[in-house]
Parts: sequence; structure tokens; C-alpha cells
Amino acid sequence: MLRILVIDESQSRAAELCAGLIRAGHQVAAVLSSALDLNARIREIKPDVILIETDAPSRDTLENLAVMDRDMPRPVIIFSQDSDSQTIRSAMKAGVSAYVVDGLEISRLKPIIDVAVARFEEHQSLRKELAEATRKLSDRKVVDKAKGILMKTRGLDEEQAYAALRKLAMERAKPMAQVAQDLLDMAKLLL
Repeated sequence: MLRILVIDESQSRAAELCAGLIRAGHQVAAVLSSALDLNARIREIKPDVILIETDAPSRDTLENLAVMDRDMPRPVIIFSQDSDSQTIRSAMKAGVSAYVVDGLEISRLKPIIDVAVARFEEHQSLRKELAEATRKLSDRKVVDKAKGILMKTRGLDEEQAYAALRKLAMERAKPMAQVAQDLLDMAKLLL
């Protein structure tokens, strides 16, 4: 059972949407009339999914969603009448997992939520992989620079410089990239 935050300007549409969510086996965490102060409300409510029904998502809504996606990512579904391709692109860049045009059929609610959650999880997995690859590349660059300093100042070859860094990392019980960064920091002071 997912806890879903519903955002809809229309109380009658929100009531219909909430009834459909409950029939689909989900819990309505809260109903808001706008996405203003969204981050604070998400910290307070802690929903699993955010579902927005609107005629057209405003720029403020999309900006709030982008901040939320950076700080507290969650699957977001927007049901809208706005089929403008630029609006859809902006919504996707803001972290929206599913953008459904031309209204909501309650019978389609569960599969749309399932697809949005799956897409969100895949996107988060790719983000983690990218961050890890970026970190590893950065670490490798730092280690290579530190090896270069050791090679130049101590007359070591590349293999010896690497072994010296590895030994120092083991002695200090620190990751090799951190030891390499420490060496680079010291070299700035001394050279």
C-alpha cells in the first residue's frame, strides 16, 4: 500500500481521485490545493508518491518539483489537460515520472501508478550508477595526480608510486583517493 499525496485545485476532482486511490488499494496521505511550499509539506507528510491533477502545471509547480526531485526524490504523476510538448519536457526535467494528458480514468489509476513507480526506481538506479562512476573517475584522477607528484619528487616509477600510495592508505586505514588528496594538499603547501 502506497501513501499518496494528492494535489488538486478542485475539491470535487480530488475527492473522486481519493476514492479511486482507495479502491486501488492505496492510502491517501494528504490532499493539498497547490504545490506551494511542497518541500516542507513532503517532509511533514512523507508520501511515497505525489499525484497532481491540474489543467496545466504552473512554472512554480515545476520549480517546486525540481527542488523536491533534487532533495527528496519521489515518484510524481501529473494528470493534465496541457498537451504542449514544451510543458511535458519541462515536467520530465523537473522529475515527473508520468505525465498523462486528457484527464484521468479512475480504472487506469493503478497501472499508471505502477508504471510511474517503476520508471522512478529505474531513474534513481541510473542516477546512483552515474554518481558512482563520476566518483570513481574523480578518485582515479586524484590518485594519478598524486602518483605524478611522487614520481617527480621521489624519482619513483608509476608502479612504485602506486604501491607507496596504497601502503600509506593501508597504514592510515583511509581510502586511497583520500590519501592521494591529502598528498596533493600538502604538495600545494610545500611546492
